[in-house]
Amino acid sequence: MTPTNLTRTIGQFRRVARDPLLLFVSVLTLASLLLFVVYPIASVVLQSLKPGDTYSLAAYAETLKSAYLRRAFYNSLMMSALTALVGTFLGFLFAFAVVRAKVPLGKFFNGIAIIPIVSPPFIGALAIIMLFGNNGLITWNLLKIQNFPIYGFNGLFLAQVVTFFPVAYMTLKGVLESMNPVLEDAALNLGGSRIKVFLKVTLPLAMPGIASSILLLFVETLADFGNPLILAGSKFPILSVQAYLQIVGMYDLPKGAAISVFLLAPSLIAFFLQRRIVGRKKYTTVTGKPQTSTGKIVSPGARTFLFIACLLVSLLIAVIYFSILLGALAKVWGYDHSLTLEHFKFVFGVGFKAVRDTLMIAGIATPIAGVFGMIIAFLVVRTKVPGKKLIGAMSILSFAVPGTVIGIGYILAFNHRPLALTGTLAILLLNFVFRYIPVGIESGTAILQQIDPSIEEAAVDLGADARRTFSKITLPMIVPAFFSGLVFAFVRAMTAVSAAIFLVSSRWNLMTVHIMSQVESGNLGAAAAYSVILVVIVALAIGLIRLLLKARYGRFGGAMLHF
Repeated sequence: MTPTNLTRTIGQFRRVARDPLLLFVSVLTLASLLLFVVYPIASVVLQSLKPGDTYSLAAYAETLKSAYLRRAFYNSLMMSALTALVGTFLGFLFAFAVVRAKVPLGKFFNGIAIIPIVSPPFIGALAIIMLFGNNGLITWNLLKIQNFPIYGFNGLFLAQVVTFFPVAYMTLKGVLESMNPVLEDAALNLGGSRIKVFLKVTLPLAMPGIASSILLLFVETLADFGNPLILAGSKFPILSVQAYLQIVGMYDLPKGAAISVFLLAPSLIAFFLQRRIVGRKKYTTVTGKPQTSTGKIVSPGARTFLFIACLLVSLLIAVIYFSILLGALAKVWGYDHSLTLEHFKFVFGVGFKAVRDTLMIAGIATPIAGVFGMIIAFLVVRTKVPGKKLIGAMSILSFAVPGTVIGIGYILAFNHRPLALTGTLAILLLNFVFRYIPVGIESGTAILQQIDPSIEEAAVDLGADARRTFSKITLPMIVPAFFSGLVFAFVRAMTAVSAAIFLVSSRWNLMTVHIMSQVESGNLGAAAAYSVILVVIVALAIGLIRLLLKARYGRFGGAMLHF
C-alpha cells in the first residue's frame, strides 16, 4: 500500500469512527459475510484438500481418474454451453419480435416468457416426463411409442432451454428497449438494406447484452440441479448431481467436495466475466428524448416469421404447464386420466407440513434478505467505509456459486460446535438470506445510482447521522425498488432446491424437495399437485405486492416491478 493510499484509508477510518452506528453496521456486515458466505465455500475447498488427517490432492486425483466423473464434467460444460447459445438465441428472437418487430400478441408472448421464471426450475423436467416418458401423454397415449429416449441429453437439453431462455429474454428485452431506434431508421434512410442495418447497427449495439446473456445462462445451467436430477439419468451424468450423490448416497465428503470445486471454478469465472461485461456496457446511443421504434427494420415477411416462431415456442410452454395442471387432476397419469382431487387432498393432508414450512421460511428470509441487501447497497454506493468493495464482492459471491456447493458448504461448516445448525430452521433461513441478498443489493444499487447524493449530503450537513439519513431520506426513495427486489427474492426462495435439498430435515422440509421425492418415487400426480400449488402461491404473492405498490406509489411503484 502506497503512503497516499494508507493516508486515505486512515482518513476513512477516522470518518467512520465518528459515527458509531455506521461503524457497527459495517463491522457486523463484514463479519456476517465472512461467516455465512466465505466460510462455507472455504470449508468445501478445505474438505477436498483434507480427505484424511493431512492435506493432499488425493480426492482430486481420484475424481480425475474416474472416466465417469470426467464425462460428467464434460457433459456439464457441453450442456451449459449449448443451453447458453440456444437459450440466448431464443431470448433474442423473442425480445426482437416484441420490442423491434412489434408482432401481434406481444403482451401475450411477454407473459408466456415470464412464466418459467416464476415457477420451480424443474417443472419443465416433470412436464417432459409426463408428455414424452414411458407413459407419456404424447409418446404412449397418442403415438403408442414405447421407450422414447427422453432421459439423458435429449430431455435435459429441452428442459434447460425452456427453463432458462426467459432469463435471456428479460435481459435482452431491456437491452433492446434502451437502444434508441433513431440510428437504425437513419441507416435505412441512407439506403442501407434491412439485413445490413441489422448486422451493422442493431446487432453490434446489442452484442454486450448478448455476451452477458450467454455467460449468465452458462452459469445458471451449470449450477442447475433439479432438471439433471430428474432427467439426466446414469447414461448422461451431470456434475452437480454427482456431487449430491457422493455426499448423500455414499457419504464421501472429500470426493463430493472435490467434485464441487470442479463445478465451482467455471461458474465463478463465467459469473465475474459476465459482471465485468455488464459493468462496461453502454446502450445510450443518442441523447435526448427516447423515441419509439418505427419497426421499419423488420420486413413483413420477417415479422410473420418471428410471429410464427414465438407462437410455436409459446405453444410448447403452454403445453408444458397445461400438462402439469392436467397431471395434478388425473387419477393415474398415463393410464387413467379421469379427473380427481385426490392428489390435492394428499398435498393438503399428508404433505401440508411442507407447504407450511416453505411459506414460513420464505416469508421470514425474504424481508431479512431484502433489508440486508439495501443496507449493503447503501454501504457500497453511499458511504466511504474502508473495504466496501470487499463487502460488495463477498455479498454477490453466494449468487455466483452453484447451489450444490453452497449446500455442501453449509453442511461442512455448521455441523459442529460452536455453530451446530444442521437440521434446524436457522440453517435454512441463513442459507436463503445470504443466497438471495444480491437481489436486494442489485435493486438497491440501481435506484441509489439514480438519486442525487446531494440530498443525503444536505441532511448530513444539517447534523443527521447515518441512521437518520438512511431511514428518513434514503429508504423512502428506494422503497419501490426494495419491494420489487422482494418479489424476486420470494420467488427464488419458494422455488429453490439445489442448496436446500442438503439442509432439509424431518423437522423442516420444503415443497420443492417434496416434489423431487414424489418424482423419484413415481408419484407424478402428487408432484404435479405440489407444483400447481407452488405456482399459485408465487403468482398470488406477485399480484399482492403489485397491488400494494400501485396503491401506495401509483405508476412509479408499478413501474419498478419487473414481472
